[in-house]
Amino acid sequence: MKTIKVRLKDRSYNILVGKDLIASCGRRLKGLDIGRDAIVITNNRVAGLFRRPVLRSLKSACLTALFLTVPDSEKAKSIRIVTGLIDRISRYDVGRRIFIIALGGGVVGDVAGFVSATYKRGIPYAQIPTTLLAQVDSAIGGKTAIDLPVAKNMVGAFYQPRLVISDIRALKTLPADQIRSGIAEVIKYGVIKDGVLFEYLEKNAGKIMALDDASLEFIVSRSSAIKAGIVSKDEFDRKDVRAALNFGHTLGHAVETASGYSGYSHGQAVAIGMAIASKISSRLGILPGREAARIISLIERFGLPSSIRKNLDFSDIYNAHQHDKKFAGTNRFVLPSRIGHVRIVEGVPDNVIRKVLKESTSPSN
Repeated sequence: MKTIKVRLKDRSYNILVGKDLIASCGRRLKGLDIGRDAIVITNNRVAGLFRRPVLRSLKSACLTALFLTVPDSEKAKSIRIVTGLIDRISRYDVGRRIFIIALGGGVVGDVAGFVSATYKRGIPYAQIPTTLLAQVDSAIGGKTAIDLPVAKNMVGAFYQPRLVISDIRALKTLPADQIRSGIAEVIKYGVIKDGVLFEYLEKNAGKIMALDDASLEFIVSRSSAIKAGIVSKDEFDRKDVRAALNFGHTLGHAVETASGYSGYSHGQAVAIGMAIASKISSRLGILPGREAARIISLIERFGLPSSIRKNLDFSDIYNAHQHDKKFAGTNRFVLPSRIGHVRIVEGVPDNVIRKVLKESTSPSN
């Protein structure tokens, strides 16, 4: 097992990465002394796989558990779902010492984290991510949010978990498409910060997709350490350090919004966003063409899309990207300058964005 520290003074916490960690989650949570009554927020599919081992572990540590489920899709990140959960929790929370466990992928983590941040102005919670995307990215760093029709993640809070337990054996329950979705975020870390990780992905795609234990532990722990280091320096996204994590997300979120959160998974949309951002960077003379080709090649090697192949309207994507939370009077993109390094670029010419985006949404794609 590897232990990675997110260093945030009195809000510091550990990320645990290893095999069969779900079986010991009760003991580890008990040691934090954050409560005795767990409310496990999950979805039906994940509950079917992990309810028994989680409940067994909590009971062995003398902790009680109430399981609450949300829909297994981005549509769970709605005000209606959140208020329903808070109502259930408030009726259960009589004479109890509650804390929340987010058991599932990124959607569950966002919803559970947002509920934890807002109920009683904040109660403790822990993350037990069961998807690759959640283990390497969304479960770490304390960003919690729900969606509005106009754009993704528009209502949220920074609220750190008390512990993240990443059991790589949980990843073996996932279909290949969900592994690929998580790989998009791992590629992101390689591009923004770690050329060694990027090269590892280039050389070990087969082993990773075969869910080799050592390969999974390497990419999860390496990605987690990168994000932990960034979050430790810029918890609230105010210093342009954490902004690097948005590589691929500006246009990726726009693709998700334009598709009604149903045409592409988050990882697929981010993969498209990274490919488009790399093309924009190359068009601006920031990223050498061979490096842009290398990024796009790796995206495609893992079976991820590098262009938009579904019937989405160019104008819908363009309009959605203008609602990005990071824009304040002008656009703001994370663009790679070489593998392992990115720049924050403001005021990218509108004609460049339109041209590259249109090329990536043409019927030939």
